[in-house]
Amino acid sequence: MSKRFGQHFLKDKRTIQRIIDALAPRADETIIEIGPGTGALTAHLIERAGQLIAVEFDKKLAPLLTEQFGAFPNFKLLMADALATDFCREILPATSTRLVANLPYNISTAILQRLIEQRTCLSEMVVMLQREVVERIMAPAGSSERGFLSVFVEAYCETEKLFDVAPGAFRPPPKVWSSVMRLRFRPQMNTRVTDEALLWETVSAGFAQKRKTILNNLRHASGRLAEVLKRNGGASIVLCKAGVELQRRAETLTVEEWGRIVRAME
Repeated sequence: MSKRFGQHFLKDKRTIQRIIDALAPRADETIIEIGPGTGALTAHLIERAGQLIAVEFDKKLAPLLTEQFGAFPNFKLLMADALATDFCREILPATSTRLVANLPYNISTAILQRLIEQRTCLSEMVVMLQREVVERIMAPAGSSERGFLSVFVEAYCETEKLFDVAPGAFRPPPKVWSSVMRLRFRPQMNTRVTDEALLWETVSAGFAQKRKTILNNLRHASGRLAEVLKRNGGASIVLCKAGVELQRRAETLTVEEWGRIVRAME
């Protein structure tokens, strides 16, 4: 295990089979696997997927993966950083793909945001994350667990928690439980805004200090958002126009309410 890569290799056969069953790879599709590690999932995916692209960052694992799977004509090993990979380009000539991943705990949130940004060629993801990250992602409006990531994922994806995975399923075992979840991309974002970048600047500012009200957080916004708020009469005017009570906290807002705030500034 390399602490730098946050690696915990999945070994439990029942968990592996449950992930494969959840994804149900087809012979007519391209599948992306992020973090094949020692190939526990890869061995099953390669038998069922039309094309398998495995993305691995740890160069030390390249010889092992090449030796195991290099002879398969439907296997492509991409030694690359998932945070910097253009998946839509890598799957060509295919135009759509599904993805499976055991995401490293230390960069799981960043990778998830990066994948959602590439939703034009991704239709579905089955991912394993730290259990508390899955709980945060799926936290509904009103939950204290809700944060920027909850709103971001909900705007673009329908989510479903599939099952928990105990530390003993990995070698070496992590200190925390994991969960496997499914994310299906919506045909379109579930709130209507013209400026998506402004939406995420607003959500980010709204959650800047979770204990403060949405009004207080937006009043302390910086950069472009501060200018847009000022141009529209200030945070209190914008919130009133959007029909959002000034004393509410960011965690209580639905995606649609965030959309209303942004539309009040457009």
